[in-house]
Amino acid sequence: MPSDTSVSPGLDGFVVGRSAISWVDGEVGSLVYRGFDIRELVPGTPYESVVHLLLYGEPPSEDPSLAVSEALWVRRQLSPELLRVVDSLPPSEPLLEALRTLLSATGTGQYGYPPTVDDGFDLIARLPLIFARFFRRSQGLEPVPLVPGMGHVETYLHQLFGDRPDPRRVRALEGYFDLLADHGMNASTFALCIAISTESDLASAATAALGVLKGPRHGGAPSLVLDMLDEIGDPDRAERWIEERLDRKELLFGFGHRVYKVEDPRSELLHELARGVGDPERMALAEHVERTALSALRRRRPKARIYTNVEFYAALLLEAIGLPRSCFTPTFAIARTVGWTAHALEQSHGNRVIRPDVEYVGPPVGRRWPRERPGRGARPQRRPTAVS
Repeated sequence: MPSDTSVSPGLDGFVVGRSAISWVDGEVGSLVYRGFDIRELVPGTPYESVVHLLLYGEPPSEDPSLAVSEALWVRRQLSPELLRVVDSLPPSEPLLEALRTLLSATGTGQYGYPPTVDDGFDLIARLPLIFARFFRRSQGLEPVPLVPGMGHVETYLHQLFGDRPDPRRVRALEGYFDLLADHGMNASTFALCIAISTESDLASAATAALGVLKGPRHGGAPSLVLDMLDEIGDPDRAERWIEERLDRKELLFGFGHRVYKVEDPRSELLHELARGVGDPERMALAEHVERTALSALRRRRPKARIYTNVEFYAALLLEAIGLPRSCFTPTFAIARTVGWTAHALEQSHGNRVIRPDVEYVGPPVGRRWPRERPGRGARPQRRPTAVS
């Protein structure tokens, strides 16, 4: 029933719990992992060491983390049953839908509640491999044998494309993986925590998270940034294109964030990483579009605090590395597996089912169901049945 209860659509400003994993401060533009500002970690920290930090709470004694590297290598040996599932999907299946199916297929009953660190290592190690194997099938290519000694990000690129990856591209993508590893209680992580709170398993919870990540308001928009740049094509067309789009009240992809009221630190770092691998002409177009778009948005909404978000330069970086656009959101999910694991472990400690309330605003309570309706007559009486 309607009441004086405060309602927060989208749960704006509503604190659902406490976490020691990561902290997002949108007022000053900071992202912190276990007390370390992200600028302390990127560029230069191996992804395995970020995994170690997020799962164990402290940095490893060496880079990359030997414990994490060994745990991931052991779990890269995929079972014949899982390989058969990957190879049974139609090659024409959209990549993100295929990844969702394959992630679900990893949960064949061996996982339970509560989740464990070993469950997380399974998820982190296997998701990039099964996705890369399916990607190659979709391109009519054979799978690539594993090479010992490669790092996690290098292995992912090698499994996708078959060649030994360019070290510059590995470093750039590793920076992306570090930056996307976790981001507080975002939408997909919240979905995962809801699933874990019901004492579901990690594979099921991660599948729920991936379904949420698919949406363009969360993780599904980076490729749309490139579509926008393609449509603009030339810096001279940018201002008119942007103004016309805003006149139609359409979104400019890559701008604005629910949390950050200043520049997203991930966007700043991704910009620098993209410059190191991107085509100079493409980067010049993107930078011009960014300046023009921010200027137009601020003229129209002078009181709004709109800045470039993570998706803008993430798209440029992933394109420069050579990833097809259909791989962008799956790659985001693969990077985020460690954050999902860390939150699943944290949720299971002192767990309580996440069950928010909702304010009822429907018809008044006390309505009577019509027992007789026109043309139907009274309801027939049920005959008692014998109980044997």
